[in-house]
Amino acid sequence: MRGFWMIGGMGLVLGLGACQNEARQNEARQNDAEATTAVPETARTSAAAGPSAMATLKTADGRSAGQAIVTQDPAGLRMVLDVQGMPIGSHGVHIHETGSCDGPDFKSAGGHWNPTGKKHGLANDAGSHMGDFDNLSVGANGAGHLEGPIAGAALSGGPNALLDGDGAAFIVHAGKDDQMTDPSGDSGDRLACGVFQRSPG
Repeated sequence: MRGFWMIGGMGLVLGLGACQNEARQNEARQNDAEATTAVPETARTSAAAGPSAMATLKTADGRSAGQAIVTQDPAGLRMVLDVQGMPIGSHGVHIHETGSCDGPDFKSAGGHWNPTGKKHGLANDAGSHMGDFDNLSVGANGAGHLEGPIAGAALSGGPNALLDGDGAAFIVHAGKDDQMTDPSGDSGDRLACGVFQRSPG
């Protein structure tokens, strides 16, 4: 009888060990899945994306205000904008034709990036500039996010190159862009500016 209990006890120990091992493997698989899903989509796809450039945005007093990233894709460029510390509401945002952000008014960035000679505004029948986008919506926490395509553009090379001889800048304006009024949509003062720099790699 004692042999029977010893065999039974060994079987129970082995069974418990197998269960614990399987539980550890399941936990490891779950942790791997969570780690994958925790990575933002933009970060997961960036490795497969084309060349890119980033503009680090700052206000006239030198405060960090976010960043705009443009990435080459088969249709042209794609812009991704993230801001913080901006006033609540709708703001016109544009790529400007010169890579310069001299304060306090950032006028050194020039007008909108417009290599094809169009009029301003996504709602303009004669538009739009390559540097035109939908309005940026900023919430009560001062943060905002916007993405948009730039069809037919290139990061470098050719007539529609962003990084040409004098570069380019990204501007966040104080007011809402009406998407019609030439040359800037009546979007007001320039609140933040950043010069595009090619990303390494």
